[in-house]
Amino acid sequence: MAVKGNATKYVKLNVGGALFNTTLGTLTKHDNMLRAMFSGRMEVLTDTDGWILIDRCGKHFGTILNFLRDGSVPLPETKRELLELQKEVKYYLVQELAAIIDNQLKNQEEIVPICKVPLITSQKEEQTLVATTTKPVVKLLCNRHNNKYSYTNNSDDNLLKNIELFDKLSLRFNGRILFVKDVIGSQEICCWSFYGHGQKISEVCCTSIVYGTDKKHTKVEFPEARIYEETLNVLLYENRDSRPDAELMQATMNHPERSYCPSDEELDERPVEKNERSSSSKNKK
Repeated sequence: MAVKGNATKYVKLNVGGALFNTTLGTLTKHDNMLRAMFSGRMEVLTDTDGWILIDRCGKHFGTILNFLRDGSVPLPETKRELLELQKEVKYYLVQELAAIIDNQLKNQEEIVPICKVPLITSQKEEQTLVATTTKPVVKLLCNRHNNKYSYTNNSDDNLLKNIELFDKLSLRFNGRILFVKDVIGSQEICCWSFYGHGQKISEVCCTSIVYGTDKKHTKVEFPEARIYEETLNVLLYENRDSRPDAELMQATMNHPERSYCPSDEELDERPVEKNERSSSSKNKK
């Protein structure tokens, strides 16, 4: 049937199961699909109760009606609902509302995280990231479950300190270094790797096996100064198009060996080597 009548005549609409009541004047106010449907030029379907059937989703039809009534309408806040409304508006050819929605979508910029840290899922993925990035790479392998023995007293704290330092460094240098985290790889428990120009430059392993009175233990250390130093050194490879300055590399990498003084705990846990036993026995003689 064709809908005819004056502008104040009310019509009943069933849009995808959602029911609406409005006037012919509202539906025919603008030049769009609804004007064509309700100006008598097109046949419309009705049910036995006189509801005019429109085979579209009725979720946003009320918003379209309010725009036809008032010339403005609050838009949905989420991008998903805005796109849903846009689809219905384009079907009904409500050009004025479509232009407003397009402008709103342009203003809704995607929020891009400032700092992204990829999680490595395979060795192949790691090799691809290292080979294709234009930045130096710092990787932290952290997998507590790789341990075969019990941990020493401070190991859990030191493991957490390594993770916290990784997070701090990634926030500080995220624009210059690609930080990646590996939670499934190799047999290591906590190990830092540093890459430049697609090649591994250095590595800082933070775990070792120590010997107690009756069994082996796994010890996790936190060499904070060494990690900072290697992170700063890897910045020398920031320029992908040229090699680092040779003199600068020599000054930063060929440094004298650091003196190391073991703690009392380490001395107690350290195994007695054969040479040490033989020398001590000779001294007794």
